[in-house]
Amino acid sequence: MARKVRQKLGEILIEWGLVTKDKVDAAYASARGRGQRLGEALVESGACKDEDIAKALAHQFGVAFLNLDRLEDMNKVDKSLMPADLVKKYLVLPMTGGGKLKLVIHDPMDLDTLELLRFRIGDYEQAGIASRRQIKAYIDGEKADGPRQQLVTDSIDKSIDKSVDKSVDRGASIDVDDEGPIIKLTSKIIIDAVNSRASDIHIEPGEADIRLRFRIDGACQEIARIPKKLQNGVLSKFKLMAGVNIAEKRIPQDGRIKFNVDGTDIDFRVSTCPAYYGESVVLRILRPDSVRIGLLNIGFEQDSLDVFNKIIRRPNGIFLVTGPTGSGKTTTLYSALDVLNTPDRKIITAEDPVEYNFNGINQVQIREHIGLTFSATLKSMLRQAPNIILVGEIRDREVADIAIQAALTGHLVFSTLHTNDAPSAITRLVDMGVKPYLVASSIQAVLAQRLGRVLCEKCKAIDDAPDPKFLKLVDISMEEAAGKIYKAVGCQNCKGTGYRGRKAIFEMMIMNSEIRELAFQRAGVSKLRAAAVRGGMRSLLGDGRIKILKGITTPDEVAKYAQIEGFDPSEVSKK
Repeated sequence: MARKVRQKLGEILIEWGLVTKDKVDAAYASARGRGQRLGEALVESGACKDEDIAKALAHQFGVAFLNLDRLEDMNKVDKSLMPADLVKKYLVLPMTGGGKLKLVIHDPMDLDTLELLRFRIGDYEQAGIASRRQIKAYIDGEKADGPRQQLVTDSIDKSIDKSVDKSVDRGASIDVDDEGPIIKLTSKIIIDAVNSRASDIHIEPGEADIRLRFRIDGACQEIARIPKKLQNGVLSKFKLMAGVNIAEKRIPQDGRIKFNVDGTDIDFRVSTCPAYYGESVVLRILRPDSVRIGLLNIGFEQDSLDVFNKIIRRPNGIFLVTGPTGSGKTTTLYSALDVLNTPDRKIITAEDPVEYNFNGINQVQIREHIGLTFSATLKSMLRQAPNIILVGEIRDREVADIAIQAALTGHLVFSTLHTNDAPSAITRLVDMGVKPYLVASSIQAVLAQRLGRVLCEKCKAIDDAPDPKFLKLVDISMEEAAGKIYKAVGCQNCKGTGYRGRKAIFEMMIMNSEIRELAFQRAGVSKLRAAAVRGGMRSLLGDGRIKILKGITTPDEVAKYAQIEGFDPSEVSKK
């Protein structure tokens, strides 16, 4: 008698009307290319929910489907029937009932893990299927309908888990020689980070495990805890990929990785730093497309953009961009260079490090250890007859003096400076030892900026009761706020955060005769700021208010970077 052929998962979903054949075919192609299961690809693309996949798998394998959002199904689970560490590790749930141990699983096709589990606990029965998200939420004690934490919680995947378990009994740790599982894990970390729109990957060894975090839209999110046994292998593999000395663990090292993700070569800037429980590794993800998004998409209001475009087309002078690390200064400068990069202009940059490569621009990597310093590079650059010069950062008086001399001899110079606002750039240069008259005569404009999260367009909603404390902090009255303030909600598109993407808020100070006179007199920041405001400068707070009232972001997000002076938030809470 012929054995009944089991219906395919895709066919079941199409038959149930949950997804179209085109979406199944697209998910198959994506799954094959990335080593995923069809169900994972469908959920990741948004075509299906986790629960749809679990229900179809239960039908496919002829077992019960458990919806752990329902109390009656939750009551069928008894975690005490199985060791807690195995429940959490394998994401399975034991069910009540006599005789053989019954388990709720999420992937009946994961034969390696199921066999490994059988070896650890003995024989059992696969009695039900629930979604991975619901099982994890139940184990963690979270609300089961919360946002799904995709990514590397699938992390220590099957072959890695298997390698770890095999090593437990022999007391060995996975090292770089265990190439298979380590390559899979490091590759998965990188791919998931890129697909999550992360800007940084943080690998931080602790006492009992390794914490893996991604910085997404400026906020760090914990993605997974990697077993301590994998520490040597994971750190060594990343260092090997970055081209640094894997045997040196006592001093910080810097390197670069080029990794192909979905057909695109992505650059990663790698930094290692010795820490108490092992080296901390950070990978900065450098996306070439991020600096070609266009000036308007960066966050400029139209009036500011018009002024900005006029300033960057001046024949000479210095244009400074200020702000803390990670505020988008490089993106703004490269977006400006991208506009100016035409065949009739020669552009040279001096950077440490060169983050993005551009055709038509001569980029110099600073190498302090061989004497290729900013000052030496700048002197050489001036002999190359450039029209436009970019200096990665003005760090000391020597570099500042050369940049100013370049500006005064007919070159347009772009650079960055670490100050809190635009007027502070003037006093910072004077404090470095640059003569005030040189500062006053060479600088054309200073742009201060911060990056704030943007509300998710698919789920943002009007905030009928905005927090008065935050409204006061950003100088918005309740009357102004009526019907214009939006709040973060959270959906699958934004992974439950309520925000997706970031835009800059700006403060642009154009040098005029009054500001130049004050700079020449070594005036303080407060006087410079007052003159800049009289000259038409819109503050960081003012630019943030516009974006709040346009529904682009929220008062609490802007308040992180700019607040009204002299306001005590506790005054509101007392009312």
